[in-house]
Amino acid sequence: MSVAMSLPSGDRLPLDHPPPYHGPVDSPGAWYGRDQAKTDDWQYVLSKAERQELLAATERAMAAHSDIKQVTQDAFPLPTLAETFARLRHEILRGRGFVLLRGVPVEGLSFPEQACMYWGLGTYFGSARSQNTRGHLLGHVTDISDRFDNKSDRGYLTARHLPYHCDSVDVVGLLCLRKAKEGGLSSIVSSYTIHNEIWARRPDLAPLLYGPVPRDRRDEIPEGKGPWYELPVCSYFEGRLAINFLRKHIDTSQRHPDALRISAELSEALDLVHELANDADLHLKMAFEPGDVQLLHNHQMLHDRTAYVDWDDPDRRRYLLRLWLAPPDGIPLPQAFAGRYRSVTIGDRGGVAIPGMETVVPLSAM
Repeated sequence: MSVAMSLPSGDRLPLDHPPPYHGPVDSPGAWYGRDQAKTDDWQYVLSKAERQELLAATERAMAAHSDIKQVTQDAFPLPTLAETFARLRHEILRGRGFVLLRGVPVEGLSFPEQACMYWGLGTYFGSARSQNTRGHLLGHVTDISDRFDNKSDRGYLTARHLPYHCDSVDVVGLLCLRKAKEGGLSSIVSSYTIHNEIWARRPDLAPLLYGPVPRDRRDEIPEGKGPWYELPVCSYFEGRLAINFLRKHIDTSQRHPDALRISAELSEALDLVHELANDADLHLKMAFEPGDVQLLHNHQMLHDRTAYVDWDDPDRRRYLLRLWLAPPDGIPLPQAFAGRYRSVTIGDRGGVAIPGMETVVPLSAM
């Protein structure tokens, strides 16, 4: 199926969408939360020696570089952990789709040291991509809604509930530095399982998710592009299923008069994705502890965060660091993903880019 999209700039962008994959996909990434809750196979707990290796690499990198952005794998050597991280990356991209790394030794470190450790660890999973229009390669996930003019209405800078979605990059990683007083649970679900359930329950709706779906760029407009684009929720390409779902961006695309219109049938299919993601049998909830790193493959996972109540003391308030990563061995994506990822080149795609933006590694959320 070939679809042509008319952009306000006058460009015509032909998009060739792969045909629907009929029926369920057989993949280790198609799992049920009820089963994952019975095991801890998805957790990797660092040993004392591995924690010492991270501390030594951090000390070396901090001594050599004043700007964390300059820290590469070579500047952050992990003689034994490098092989372990390669296995975990394979599990994220070609296995279950997620990993929870536990015991990262952040306690007692200064904030710059914590940031450097996380950045160095992240280089073993992919290259960092910008997360907002300010070019932030390191994200700060904390509630500053009372003092930040959040033009793009980014929920990670609030304490509110964040419904199931995926981010604009291959892999997202979160490092917990401090947890909330109450709430703030992470909930994840296999979008592969959702795909399979839709084919089983509503095969009449499933093909609609493989067709063109309009998306709002929320005023984060790359040079030469329009304010909206289109990308199917489901794409089966070169033997892999890639799923992209962020309902808010789909719904707000309708503010653009020339955007594709969302049919009643497509809206019903999108509602079913949301309904299944919230099914307790499908999703897995987890509570982060300081030193936990959650890594997710956005093409086969959706994630949610419950609302939270924070501490009165600013030094105790919930604080996570986030990386958006493009791994060097990511899965192939159809050309339509360039509308959101700017490119489909493996290892060099995803993130936010607008004209004149420079990338930085900030040490504060502001």
